[in-house]
Amino acid sequence: MKPALITSLGYVRVATIAPVVSVGDVKRNVAGIEQAVTDAHKHGAEVAVLPELCLTGYTCGDMFRDASLLAATVKGLEQLRQYSQNLSCLFVVGAPIVHLGHLYNAAVAISNGAFVACVPKTFLPNAGEFYEGRWFRSGRHVRREHVAIGTHRVPFGTDIVLADTERADVRIGIELCEDLWSIEPPSGRLARAGATLILNLSASNEVVGKSDYRRSLVHSQSARTYTCYAYASAGPGESTTDTVYGGHCMIAECGEPLVESERFDLEGTMRIADADLARCVRERLGSTSFPQETVPEGIMTVDVTVAQHTKNEILRPIVPRPFVPSNVIDREQRCHEIALIQSMGLAMRLQRSHARRLVIGVSGGLDSTLALLVCRQACEILKRPLDTILAVAMPGPGTTQRTHSNAELLCRQLEIPYEVVNITTAVMDHFRDIGHDPSVHDVTYENAQARERTQVLMDLATKHRGIVVGTGDLSEIALGWSTYNADHMSMYNPNAGVPKTLVRSMIEWHSARMPSSTAVILRDILDTPISPELLPSDGSADSTQRTEDVLGPYEVHDFFLYHFVRLREPLSSIATLGIRTFEGHYSAEQIIHWLEIFVSRFVSNQFKRSCMPDGPKIGSVALSPRADWRMPSDMGSGYWGLGTGD
Repeated sequence: MKPALITSLGYVRVATIAPVVSVGDVKRNVAGIEQAVTDAHKHGAEVAVLPELCLTGYTCGDMFRDASLLAATVKGLEQLRQYSQNLSCLFVVGAPIVHLGHLYNAAVAISNGAFVACVPKTFLPNAGEFYEGRWFRSGRHVRREHVAIGTHRVPFGTDIVLADTERADVRIGIELCEDLWSIEPPSGRLARAGATLILNLSASNEVVGKSDYRRSLVHSQSARTYTCYAYASAGPGESTTDTVYGGHCMIAECGEPLVESERFDLEGTMRIADADLARCVRERLGSTSFPQETVPEGIMTVDVTVAQHTKNEILRPIVPRPFVPSNVIDREQRCHEIALIQSMGLAMRLQRSHARRLVIGVSGGLDSTLALLVCRQACEILKRPLDTILAVAMPGPGTTQRTHSNAELLCRQLEIPYEVVNITTAVMDHFRDIGHDPSVHDVTYENAQARERTQVLMDLATKHRGIVVGTGDLSEIALGWSTYNADHMSMYNPNAGVPKTLVRSMIEWHSARMPSSTAVILRDILDTPISPELLPSDGSADSTQRTEDVLGPYEVHDFFLYHFVRLREPLSSIATLGIRTFEGHYSAEQIIHWLEIFVSRFVSNQFKRSCMPDGPKIGSVALSPRADWRMPSDMGSGYWGLGTGD
């Protein structure tokens, strides 16, 4: 992929570094910092964060009061400032800083030959193995001041946000170690002031179980503040007199991990990731709580120019199937939870509607199969007999023997009552009524069959005092791949929140819990090409009408759906990410073509979603007009540059 396309995504490349530290040897530590930052810069890092007190080592103890050590610190910082003159990377190091007769545990930001800012630590740990209160003063009351570092006057305080002069969404806040563990971390206030990237310089020691808690803190704080949170902790080069340090480095973005290091590397640790700070802004715009926050007063904004390097690759996870966990254990847990949400939602609708039957059309396809399994589980929850369910097959001109047979065999295996209503004659009569030539296989030909099937289901539901269970999935709802007032309609749709890629995983999950004779049928359903089967069959086992030949692959459309609706990314970014993600599987031209199909169909079919049936929300992407997605039904696609919108 062309570097210009990747660079156009606007990511900020962030490095978290735990270099090798020699306790008390500032000169040696400065050399190590320079080498580490240089390595990060070679990998394209534009911002780098290093551990707390890394110039001296965190474990100097009473030597922090030593005049020679403090003088060496100032000299070392000056050396780093000069080193930064020829380096297009903003980096932040930890150092003891003297100000007005007090010693502070501080972070010093350096860029383009200047000390950009100095941030003192707010919360000082002073119990157990930590004695910071013995040497340092809290910076909680330091606001809008300046500190002397050698001959340089540097902005000093806990109220500082570094603002990029070129990009409005690049705003950097800094906190140190224990600040994150406090009841109200300073990063919350900094985020309210607009900070999208939080850098944490830490020296967190290792005890059993602490790394898990530390990880959860980083992830949850990035989620609460809608920031990218970059964390760098001191490594094993620190003194091991009473405790050991692991060099834990990680970056999380809006609650999601981007990268994390192993611990206890004697050669030092570095992890780099591309942060999407524009996403942090988008998440805030769409959140419930953030818009209600007040912007704190007294924040000192310090302008800084953050480099924008050309990028040859993307250093952040891009998941081809964002709705389907790649980890088997996670996927099992996800499917289990979805099954409970679907079945409980349907069970409560059945109970509260006082319906006697669940009437469902079964085709032998993926969606109706999943909905049928949900019906069965709902009956189990309510301890109702399986004859509460009425499965109806409605073969027509396009029905294949394979799907029809699978639907019947599955119902028999599940011990669910099964009826067949052949719609061919009724549809042909209808064609005569409306004057349509049945040899013309157009949209009228297809939609008439879909509406006849829905009429049959609705009337059977009335006859049996039941409700019609919908089967259409989230991907079809997004694309409008349904016939209005036909398969588009039901009394309750348990599949409304499940995208197509996840429907497959759900059926696989159910299959693993079924007898082998049932699992064989489910596996064949999974292997059957997706088709509405509305065009006449040529007599082969599978329909010649394949949905993905018309729309494009569902795995690609689900990728678009997640990035368009959940992440609200611009189409240019979605196209670039799609091209990169599916490189080697689909061409760039195909990805762009399918994205155009996705957006044009998504926009033009809002009218179907505006009156879609009830159904449970499953994940972070949902399209119910009563809850998650409100959009004009007559909005034109020209808004996205895909046409005139006429």
